[in-house]
Amino acid sequence: MNLDITNDITFRKLAIFMAFMEKGNIARAAEALNLSGVSVHRALHTLEENVRCPLFAHKGRNLIPLPAAWTLLEYCQEVTQLMERGLDEARKTAGVGQGRLRVGTLYSLTLETVPRLIMGMKLRRPDLEMDLTMGSNETLLQMLEESRLDAILISISESEIDRNNLEVLPLFHDDIFLAAPASATLKTDTLADLRDYRTQKFVSLAEGFATYAGFQEAFHIAGFEPEIVTRVNDIFSMLSLVQAGVGFTLMPGRMKKVYEGSVQMLRLAEPYQMQQLIAIVFSRNRERDPNLLALAAEGRMYARSLQENITPAS
Repeated sequence: MNLDITNDITFRKLAIFMAFMEKGNIARAAEALNLSGVSVHRALHTLEENVRCPLFAHKGRNLIPLPAAWTLLEYCQEVTQLMERGLDEARKTAGVGQGRLRVGTLYSLTLETVPRLIMGMKLRRPDLEMDLTMGSNETLLQMLEESRLDAILISISESEIDRNNLEVLPLFHDDIFLAAPASATLKTDTLADLRDYRTQKFVSLAEGFATYAGFQEAFHIAGFEPEIVTRVNDIFSMLSLVQAGVGFTLMPGRMKKVYEGSVQMLRLAEPYQMQQLIAIVFSRNRERDPNLLALAAEGRMYARSLQENITPAS
């Protein structure tokens, strides 16, 4: 028999059929499903046509299930239970709707942003476990695309974001500063012109990190290639090297509170000024996931709180 089951017999028709068989008549089935009696009758009629054998006997306006209908009911119950298990397993494999949320973040966001979001999430969803992965912009985006992470916190200023497939929730803008050892002699009365630091040694993040692209662009504008003594894979290692006097670097302002006493920070002169836009990014086809909805809601609250704390003088 050439039966196109995907077009002819749908799960919706099977659900209506099972409701009818349970309730015993069209009116009660329609009420249980919040449908009209006409819709229930039409679904049963077309199902009978699609199965291609009699399922009901007509007695006045009532439909009386035949033995074939009871046989079909047994298999309907099996197939719907199997599909429910399949959907659950598929969601588990994808990490959707489970008691665990896999979040990727830049190292620098673990100082304030990530703890604030985690605390808020614990209030919203106390039973939710959050797995935290730290890495570069490039690495985190790749892990998100491969479904190894559910959401990431990155700088979208330096990233190619596929807005058709990815949902982006902006959190805040962050300025980039020149950072130098506390012992260095700086022109603190003016904005930092990178050309004045042509002879200095620098340390840098490796390629793929959020600040790396801005670092390269700033020195391209300055017209010289800085002497980079080492490249590292996290911002804390980079700033430890600055503290130790190994070299200068460019760093986001969110690191200022931690290194205020041991690292000098100067605002860059106008040609080199740049900002990072920090955002939560997740797959658009996961936008109805309750865990991601909670994360997005918490992200909006966090962004709003930062806006409310900004004063005209700042």
